[in-house]
Amino acid sequence: MAGPAIRAWEISSALAAEHQVRLVTFGACDRPGDGFETSEITVDGFRDEVDQADILIVQGFVVATFPWLQTCSQIIVLDLYDPFHLESLEVERYAAEAQRHAALANALRELQAQIARGDLFLCASEKQRDLWLGHLAAAGRINPDTYDSDPSLRSLITVVPFGTSPSRPERRAPAIKNVVPGISADDKVILWGGGVYNWFDPITVVRAIDQVRHRAPNVRLYFLGMKHPNPDVPEMAMATRTRELSDQLGLTGTYVFFNEDWVAYERRADYLLDADIGVSAHYEHIETAFSFRTRILDYLWASLPIVSTTGDTFGDLVASEDLGAAVPPENVDELADAFERLLLNDSERHRVRSNVERVAVQYTWPVVLEPLLAFCRDPRRAKDATRLFASVPDIDSIPRAGRLRDYVLAGWRLLRREGVRATLKKVRQRLARQPRRHQTSPRTFT
Repeated sequence: MAGPAIRAWEISSALAAEHQVRLVTFGACDRPGDGFETSEITVDGFRDEVDQADILIVQGFVVATFPWLQTCSQIIVLDLYDPFHLESLEVERYAAEAQRHAALANALRELQAQIARGDLFLCASEKQRDLWLGHLAAAGRINPDTYDSDPSLRSLITVVPFGTSPSRPERRAPAIKNVVPGISADDKVILWGGGVYNWFDPITVVRAIDQVRHRAPNVRLYFLGMKHPNPDVPEMAMATRTRELSDQLGLTGTYVFFNEDWVAYERRADYLLDADIGVSAHYEHIETAFSFRTRILDYLWASLPIVSTTGDTFGDLVASEDLGAAVPPENVDELADAFERLLLNDSERHRVRSNVERVAVQYTWPVVLEPLLAFCRDPRRAKDATRLFASVPDIDSIPRAGRLRDYVLAGWRLLRREGVRATLKKVRQRLARQPRRHQTSPRTFT
């Protein structure tokens, strides 16, 4: 599972101790929950799921797709831990201009619908909270009703970071050392613990390894997952660039190693416990400023010293709590020096590990989810729910290129999952539901 699925899973698991919980997804789902139900649902069946619930927790692109959510009676919690409108600027960076604008318009339309409806909003950090407070203020959600009931506005938007298991990781079997050809038991492994996306900077990390290998010949850099577990997410340009640079420098298979698949969630502990350092590097841009690097939580869980780029929430945490090293973006020399200090000085590495273990306790799932657990024990509509009637943009307000792209992606997922006959049937059903329009008007379906 990638970050969003892990978060949904852990939220469901925590809530299941006190509530009846169903975790539903429009994508494939074949993993049974522990104390809660899991289910793959259809678009047509979503309303039935909502009708059976008292509280709906939503993540991702959902609310704008179902305008009836604006007036349903359920209490709705919106999880905004992933600022996907900023993320889209990087995800679509190398796409055609029309596609980039369409993707951003679609993201903003979803955010507008979410902010208009939410009874409680979750975010991942205080810095993110400032971002979302601006959105809420612009949308009129910070008003006399919400302010008078709670001037701190914590009852409207609260911080729920990503978390880790309260239990220490346990090794099932070796995963990297003495398993991956070229990596022995005595080697020092630097782990890149997540995907390789365009907003990350593995290029500087590879160049730093090229320096460090001359002073620490047993250094090994291991990329945990080059392939995203969601088949609808394409490989990004940065993954290709990273492989090409490693090949060009002659590092692939000797100092730099790529896991071309994705590690199962239950097995990630084996890989983390075979590492000596965890690394995360990114460029200096707006997505970085408000992101929350979920895989760094795994480094905390496994007591790994962390080398991170400055400029985001975790960079500040690494620096303030002395969890390893926080270095400026794209600085090869300082990154190499940080690696060398932690790899070659055992006492320094052990000292940093103790700091990591101390801070990790603050980020376990039971701790970080407490605001949500408390809300679900005493759920309530937002104070302005009866007064605020927000309008949701019509489908025709989305640029046509964006609508067409969404239809194609949805059709491809249905085709892959259910086959040609079911896909054609669904298309005919949706076309039949559309009102007749003037011949000069474009036909759309949702």
